[in-house]
Amino acid sequence: MDRLVKAEEKEVEVIFKKGQRCSASFKLTNLMHTMPVAVSLTTTNPSLFSLNRPFSIIPPLSTSSYILFLCQPSDQPPLSTPTDVVTVRTAMLPTGKAHQNDLLRLFSKPGPHVFRDAVLPVSFVGAHVAEFLISQHTQIRQSGSLFKIAISGCAQSELTALLRPAVECGNEDAVSALIDAGGDVNLRDSNGPSLINLSVRAGKMDVLKILLASCCSIDHSVDSSLHEAVAMNRVDLLEILSESFGKMDINLVNSEGRTPIHVAALHGHVEAIQFCLSIGGNPNVVDCNGWTPLHCAASGGHFKAVECLLECCNVKYAVNKEGKTAFSLAVDNGHSHLLDLLHWGDALLRAARLDDVHGLTSCLANGANVNRKDQNGWTPLHWAAFKGRIKSVKVLLEHGAEIDAVDDAGYTPLHCAAEAGHLQLALFFISRGSRVNLKSFEGAVVLNSESFDRQMTLDISS
Repeated sequence: MDRLVKAEEKEVEVIFKKGQRCSASFKLTNLMHTMPVAVSLTTTNPSLFSLNRPFSIIPPLSTSSYILFLCQPSDQPPLSTPTDVVTVRTAMLPTGKAHQNDLLRLFSKPGPHVFRDAVLPVSFVGAHVAEFLISQHTQIRQSGSLFKIAISGCAQSELTALLRPAVECGNEDAVSALIDAGGDVNLRDSNGPSLINLSVRAGKMDVLKILLASCCSIDHSVDSSLHEAVAMNRVDLLEILSESFGKMDINLVNSEGRTPIHVAALHGHVEAIQFCLSIGGNPNVVDCNGWTPLHCAASGGHFKAVECLLECCNVKYAVNKEGKTAFSLAVDNGHSHLLDLLHWGDALLRAARLDDVHGLTSCLANGANVNRKDQNGWTPLHWAAFKGRIKSVKVLLEHGAEIDAVDDAGYTPLHCAAEAGHLQLALFFISRGSRVNLKSFEGAVVLNSESFDRQMTLDISS
């Protein structure tokens, strides 16, 4: 016979609970028909485990129960590698009787009559074990079977409850195992965020994909998945949310009345702003305090975000509930690099059109870009030339205006002056080095030879 007893369990499963004295029972059956069997039980870690009966006698064909105790309560399961085991050794006992000291002597010097009948691994199971493993992200990937054993002792309600910390930790291995074991991805508190929202907050694309594949739903009235994604500038998350939930409102507001574009603008995330705009985002929405996304970008000093929003919004000078424009917020927060974009550039163009020399110098002194272009590509010099404002032209050139700057159609200020009939001003440009033979994108020339020869007699030095 190869063995004297049979273990009724393949392993000893200890249901671990934080701070509590834990134990597990297991059974051994005597396989002998006529003879009692002496049993010795030992563990690989006697300081951690104890047994209620380290030595015992099992009558023929009988079954005995044993209890393994965890010696000291603990806040975390004492997992070990390799796993702790209970070793079962047996010996035939013809007399059927023996004292504890006799059994101790019997097993102290193993001989041919002592059998090593079983080695039972000790496993820790239950929600507290699973929760601990979830917090140790790398351990689950390295010891997936350990986690599966741990959750084998969990009820469905416990599996569902464990999904939340697994998603929050971004632990895709734990999330998959919990769902496969029966965790409900759509069960949550009435006012709590969905697992979708938690996965977006964790920034884990793999977890989000697992949840979507498991038909996890989203509650637009509670969840703020889009706001969470844009706050991290995660366009990849925005794309998969948009694809999976086609009816998501990109202009959905949060508790502050802010759309995802507001949030992206606050963080200066241009890519997120552009994506929101591409699927119908409205850059002109105001929040509970009257702030537009432009206010948000300006208050944070985000140049690229301000530049992006100015291309599509029409609320450049909108005021919030405190009566402040985006420009005012930029001034208040010391973001001088935004002042030209938000105000001085416009003021400079207006001063050039009106020949307001004092306004020009004031704008330039405050940091206005002398070569700033409007929506058609016209610089202040284009406008001054088109309007025939010789004084403004001189001021702008003195401050570094580009004399041959081209607009969206390829026109230079010289083209503008000539086409508007300001020939003396055109000749002034030529005298300052503007190229007379420069063509626009449409092929227009500046002056024909006849008009040029006629005007050469004018005093162009004035």
